[in-house]
Amino acid sequence: MIKILGFILTIGAAIVLALGVFSVFGSVNMGNAQWPMIILGIVFFFAGIGLLKYRKDTDVIDAETNGS
Repeated sequence: MIKILGFILTIGAAIVLALGVFSVFGSVNMGNAQWPMIILGIVFFFAGIGLLKYRKDTDVIDAETNGS
């Protein structure tokens, strides 16, 4: 479950970050939302990568506690 959340955060943040960067360079018109999207994209991207990299999945935790 934790790995799925990390994957969703990473993919969603990459999309938001790409839209923000495209908006800064003029390819996409997003009005005044370009810099908040870049900042939130960076924050959620690193949060998702952190979840994928450093957290054990709930299935692994259950297997370790049950001794299987």
